[in-house]
Amino acid sequence: MGAAVTRIIGIDPGLRRTGWGVVDSDGVRLSYVASGIITSASDEDLAYRLRELFEGIAGVIASFMPQEAAVEETFVNDNARSTLKLGQARGMALLAPAMRGLLVAEYPPNLIKKSVTGAGHAEKRQIEAMIGFLLPKARVQSADEADALAIAICHANHRQARARLAVMSRL
Repeated sequence: MGAAVTRIIGIDPGLRRTGWGVVDSDGVRLSYVASGIITSASDEDLAYRLRELFEGIAGVIASFMPQEAAVEETFVNDNARSTLKLGQARGMALLAPAMRGLLVAEYPPNLIKKSVTGAGHAEKRQIEAMIGFLLPKARVQSADEADALAIAICHANHRQARARLAVMSRL
């Protein structure tokens, strides 16, 4: 009898472009389900851009019904204003799956890259190449989609260890 399949959505948050990728994992195999990007109109006020992201992510979750979500942790850059806006977009990426009751995990960028390529400082094209290798049915159109699929793959690889740690912390 085969292992249960868990559907995972990976979310690469961004105010202009939020990537999303959905995979199925049975603990050993991964299979591509879908991926895409959600955009917000740069001429809109911030509140409405955040609403667009939230509604877009919520719509993807409603369409593909994942059981778990993974979101990339924010890295801090030199521009405090950009970092703050990214953090607000990331808030929408955390809130949308939480509102649906999904387990939501967060991973740092270096762990995501290492999980997919074997190197924590891999370049975008290396990530895209590995996505093509690991998920041959994926037809990724952007780096945002590839990153989102990498986040989902990272979660698939680390979710059982996270579950064991959660159980151990309750003992």
